[in-house]
Amino acid sequence: MTDDRAGDVRGHTSSGASADAGLAQRLSDLARSLEAEPDLDETLQRIVRAAVDNIPGAAHAGVMLIEKRTITTPAGSSDLVERVDQAQYDTDQGPCLDAIRDDATVRVEDMSAEQRWPQFAQRAAELGVRSMLSFQLFVRDRDLGALNLYAEEPHAFDNEAEQVGLLLASHAAIAMMGAQQQHHMRSALANRDLIGQAKGVLMERYKITADRAFALLVRASQESNAKLHDVARQVTETGQDPVRPARV
Repeated sequence: MTDDRAGDVRGHTSSGASADAGLAQRLSDLARSLEAEPDLDETLQRIVRAAVDNIPGAAHAGVMLIEKRTITTPAGSSDLVERVDQAQYDTDQGPCLDAIRDDATVRVEDMSAEQRWPQFAQRAAELGVRSMLSFQLFVRDRDLGALNLYAEEPHAFDNEAEQVGLLLASHAAIAMMGAQQQHHMRSALANRDLIGQAKGVLMERYKITADRAFALLVRASQESNAKLHDVARQVTETGQDPVRPARV
């Protein structure tokens, strides 16, 4: 009997180690694929899919993102995520917002008995969500947002879910930071090209120098309270003058 029990223990240990190795390999593969993905929207969607596929208990997942002090939900695995997050925005309370504001991991065992956010908890329960788990996403002291998990059953998330979620959140934050930098770089290059095209249009039309053409665009931007690249886009797409020709 002792030998049989020992065999069972060895079997379970081997199985557990194999599962841990498999998870580590999946997260490693995910990290490499995310870092190679330059598109921010696709990066966020892949993070959401990976969370549902790899974190125990997660029926739904979403990402909250901080941009210019505004928090939004640009990626979610279902409409339920958007509805629950909107309840947090409307009430200005909830586990996802606390994860962002308090630099913490926040777990909700049973929404129907939750006392920390009474208004939000009631709305979330009405929407059918009973458990939640939220992780702050940050890189180098920069808060990016939160990775959030949702389930229809109470007590859906345990310590294992937290451990796996923390690992995934760490990889996700690094990937998001890289994708954001790529996005901003592409936007800056696109805007520079657009402004250059608009300058060329004005230079050809009015036989003026590049500096004077740029001054025209800047003046139109200031007078119309529009961004410079929007003024440039108007010139290149419509052929309309940014300001009256008489002012050239």
